[in-house]
Amino acid sequence: MKNKGELQTRPERRDAAENRQRILDAALKLFEQTSVEQVSMNQIAIEAQIGPGTLYRRYRNKSELCLDLIKDNLVLLFDDIYAYLKEREADSPEQRLRGIISLFIRFRERKLELLRGVEEGALPASGKSTRSPSPVYHELHEIFCELFGEMTASESAGPGNVFKADMLLMALKNESYVFQREVRGYSPDTFLEQLCSTFIPTFEQR
Repeated sequence: MKNKGELQTRPERRDAAENRQRILDAALKLFEQTSVEQVSMNQIAIEAQIGPGTLYRRYRNKSELCLDLIKDNLVLLFDDIYAYLKEREADSPEQRLRGIISLFIRFRERKLELLRGVEEGALPASGKSTRSPSPVYHELHEIFCELFGEMTASESAGPGNVFKADMLLMALKNESYVFQREVRGYSPDTFLEQLCSTFIPTFEQR
């Protein structure tokens, strides 16, 4: 992926590396026992047998911690996305966008809880969504804008393309995805088709 540096760990001292691994092991254990949403940062510090200050110096919130837990998988996901775009560069932008959405939905199914943590863990105490997008969604947004731009023969950063990319990302985020799966009863394939019919109205499945 273009911004791999955002998901890679800088060289660190041995004791810092040991603390990091202790934190990640503790967090993963607690997440598997309950869920990301129900586990607090203080619980993670206790399980890892470190002080809260040590934990917060490493991770400002659960979003950063969850991102660290799945960063290697995310690098592989974006490697797959860029390989797909290169392999299918002769396809229409509509077909390529559908393929990228499909890749991300399959990834979300496999990493649902941790992606939920990436999205929700950074919410401030007020509950207002004032945070900056995570690197995951920032990069997806750029890809979506480029493809929407190709569809309309316009600048990828044009307001119409930016808005459509924003709305598509909102539909792919945890709250929307889980609602459609659990309340509406859509399978991943049906969810994909609904997104395509909404955001790619001229697309014809081939």
